[in-house]
Amino acid sequence: MPKLGLVGGLRWFWRQLTSMRTALFLLLLLAIGAVPGSIWPQRGIDAVRVSDYLAQHQTIGPWLDRFGFFDVYSSPWFSAIYLLLVVSLLGCILPRTKVHWQAMRTPPPKAPKRLERLPAHTERVVDAAPEDVLIAAREALRSKRFRLRDDQGDAVSGEIGALRETGNLLFHVSLVVVIVAVAAGHVLGWRGDVIVPEGSTFASTASRYDTIDPGPWVDVEHFSPWSLDLNKLNVSFEDQVPTDSPQYGQPRSFTADVTTGDEDGKTKKQHIAVNHPIRMGGASVYLLGNGYAPVITVRDKAGKVIYRQATPFLPQDNTYKSVGAVKVTGASPKQLGFAGFFIPSLDFDDKMGPISTFPGLRQPALVLTAFEGDLFPTARPQSVYTLDTAKMTQLKDAKGQPLRLLVTPGQTVTLPGGQGSITLESIPRWAGLSVRTDPGKMPALAGAVAGLIGLVMSLTLRRRRVFVRVTPAPEEESRPEGPGHGQPSGAADGAGRRTLVSVGGLAKGEDPRLAAALEELLESIVTRTGKPA
Repeated sequence: MPKLGLVGGLRWFWRQLTSMRTALFLLLLLAIGAVPGSIWPQRGIDAVRVSDYLAQHQTIGPWLDRFGFFDVYSSPWFSAIYLLLVVSLLGCILPRTKVHWQAMRTPPPKAPKRLERLPAHTERVVDAAPEDVLIAAREALRSKRFRLRDDQGDAVSGEIGALRETGNLLFHVSLVVVIVAVAAGHVLGWRGDVIVPEGSTFASTASRYDTIDPGPWVDVEHFSPWSLDLNKLNVSFEDQVPTDSPQYGQPRSFTADVTTGDEDGKTKKQHIAVNHPIRMGGASVYLLGNGYAPVITVRDKAGKVIYRQATPFLPQDNTYKSVGAVKVTGASPKQLGFAGFFIPSLDFDDKMGPISTFPGLRQPALVLTAFEGDLFPTARPQSVYTLDTAKMTQLKDAKGQPLRLLVTPGQTVTLPGGQGSITLESIPRWAGLSVRTDPGKMPALAGAVAGLIGLVMSLTLRRRRVFVRVTPAPEEESRPEGPGHGQPSGAADGAGRRTLVSVGGLAKGEDPRLAAALEELLESIVTRTGKPA
C-alpha cells in the first residue's frame, strides 16, 4: 500500500505539472523571477557595482548574495523554474501531439440522425435527385478543403480546421525551442567588451578584454586566436547647420578601418560599422561606442617617464565632454592620480564651468585635478574612468587652493611640490568593441518566427464539423382544383425528383460565423444542382 500511495502521488504530481495551467503559472513565475536581475547589479555585467553595493549595504547585501540576487540568471532557483517550465511544456505538448496525430488520421464522425439539434442548422428543397445532391455536396465541401466521410448512404460528413490545433502545438513547441535556445546561448555563449585606441592592436584572449562574461560551460582558455589592428576610426558630426539647430553636432557616421588576422596568420582589411559587425573566430565583433583617448605623459621631478599611454575618457553628453582618470602607479614615494574631463571644443560657462560646444576636435583640452596617496585602498576592482580618493590628498597650488590643471595638446604643465610634470601628447580616438558569440541566436529566431506562424494559425483558423443529409422531399398538400386537376404541386414536372437538403454544423469553441458558413455551403450545393424548388 505505501508503494501504491507513492505511485499515485507521483501520478498526481505529474498530472499537475503537465497541465497547461501549471505551464502558464511557471511562465509567469519565470518573468517575476527575472525582475531582481533588473533591480540589483549583476556580477556578470558589472562586478564593480556589485562590490560597491555590498560595501554600502552590509546588512541586507550578504543575504541577497546568499539567495543569488546578484547572479539571478545563474542561480539554482531560477534554473529550477526554467527546467520545470520546459518539462511542463513538453508534458503538455507530447500527449496532445499524439492525440492530434490520431485525430488527423481518423475520418470525420458519421452524421447524427437529427441535424436540427446541432448548434447551427438550415435546410432547403431542391429540384434534383438525392444522389445528385450528394455529389454536389461532396464537391462543395471539397472546394472548401473539408476532409470528407461519405460512406453513410444518404449523408456526407466534413471536417475542417484541424490545422488550428497544429498551429497551437507549433506555438507551444516554438516556445520550448526559444526557451532552450536562450538557455543554450547563456551556458555556451560569451561576451567580451574592450576599448581599443587608434593605432593599437587587440588579441582575443580572456586577459585582454576589459570586461568578459563567459557562459558556465565556456572555457575562456581556449578562445579561437585572432587579432585586430585599429587603423583608423572615422567619425563625422553635423556642422552644416546653424549652431542653434538641434541637429548641430549630431553624429552622422561611425566606421572603423581594421586589419584582422586569423589563427593561420592571414590578414585582411575590413570595415566595422554600427549594426554591421565582422566575423572573427566564430564570434561577431560589433562597434558599440567611441570617444577620445588622449596620450598623456607623466614625468617625475628628474624628467623620467613614469606614465605614457592612451587613456580613454568616457563621453558624458552629445558634445563629448568626457570623464576619465589617470592612475600613475609608478610615482614615488606616493602614487599620483588625476581626475577630470577631456573637452574636445573648450568653452567656459558662468554656471557650469568648462563645457564643450562641439563633439569634434576644435579646441581640445584636459581639465584635471591631482591627488597623491594610495590609488587602490581596497582589493575591490575599480572603474578605469574614476579615481578612489579615500586615501589620497588633493594637491594644492602656490596659493593653497586645490590644484586645477588646464592642459592643451603639446603643452607640459609642471606639478607643484616637485611632483614632476604632465603632458598632453596627442589625441587619438578609441573604439568600443563588443565581441559576442551566441549559439542559441539563430534557433531562437527560428523558434520565434515559427511561434508567430503558429499563433496566427491558432487565432484565425476555425475548427468545424459539417453534416449534409438528403431525403426525398415530403409530398405537399393537395391544392384546390384547377388546371392541375387537384394533383400535388410539381407532380407534372418531376415530383419524385425533389430532395430536402439538411445541413448542420458545430464548432470547437466560439464561432459566430458558423450559421453564415452553413448558409453559404447550402447555397453552393443548390447552385451545383440547379434551382431550388
